[in-house]
Amino acid sequence: MVLPRVRVIDLETAGTGATDVCEIGWQDVVQSDDGRWSVTADRGAAFVNPGRPISPATMAIHHILDEEVAAAPFWKDAAPPVLRPPGGVMALAAHRAAFEQRFCTPALSGGAAWICTWKCALRLWPNLESFSNQMLRYQRRPAGLDHATGLPAHRAMPDAYVTAHHLRDMLNEASLDQLLAWSGQPGLLPRVPRGPHRGVPWPGLSLEVLRVLAQERDLDIRFSAGTELRRRGEADPPPSRKPPQPTLL
Repeated sequence: MVLPRVRVIDLETAGTGATDVCEIGWQDVVQSDDGRWSVTADRGAAFVNPGRPISPATMAIHHILDEEVAAAPFWKDAAPPVLRPPGGVMALAAHRAAFEQRFCTPALSGGAAWICTWKCALRLWPNLESFSNQMLRYQRRPAGLDHATGLPAHRAMPDAYVTAHHLRDMLNEASLDQLLAWSGQPGLLPRVPRGPHRGVPWPGLSLEVLRVLAQERDLDIRFSAGTELRRRGEADPPPSRKPPQPTLL
C-alpha cells in the first residue's frame, strides 16, 4: 500500500529555457494512519543534460560541471519518472513553486497539483523576518532536520530535503486542500516589502497608501494591499494595466 504522499521537487538549471534543467532533486512527505505527516527516507537527485554549456556564473551558484551532466538524460526523459513515481502523488511541492512549474509542465508531471511552500509560509508564519527556504530553515529549526543532509545549499536534493521539513510542518498545521488553495493565489505578504513604507504591516497603512499599492506592478503587493482593503470593507480596486513583477521577500 502506498501512503498518501506529496513529493517535494527542487531544480538546478543552466538557464531559463524550457529544457535547461541540469539537476532534479526530490524528497517525499507522507501521511500516516493517524493523519500526521512525516519526512521519509525516499529522496534522491539526478543529473540532467541541459543540451547546452553551463555558464561560469551559473556554475558558481550550484557548482555543477558540464562533464558531470554530459552523459545524463535530457529533461523530457529525466522528468517523468521523478514527477510521476509509482503509486502517484497527491501533489507536488516546491519553494516558490512557480519556478519549478516553468519546467515541470503538466505534460511531464501528469497534471499534478502544486503546493508553494513560500506562499504557505507567508500565511502560517507571518511574523518571521524572511521567507526564503534557507532563512526558514534557520529561523524555525524544524525538528528532525539533519544539518549535513541539507547541505550543500543550492543543490537539488539538499534543498528539497530542507523544503520538505517546512512542508511537513505546514501539513500538520493546515489541511492539504488549504495549502493548495493558498498556493493557487498570489502571495499574501505580511508587510510592505519595499519603498517608503517598507516593513509596515498592511493594517498600519492609510487607505490612500493602500489604494496606491493596490495598483502596483507586483502581483503579490497588489493582492496583499487589495486583501487589506477588502478586510476594511473597501471596494476592490480596478485592475492595473501594468504587467506583474515578482516579489522577493
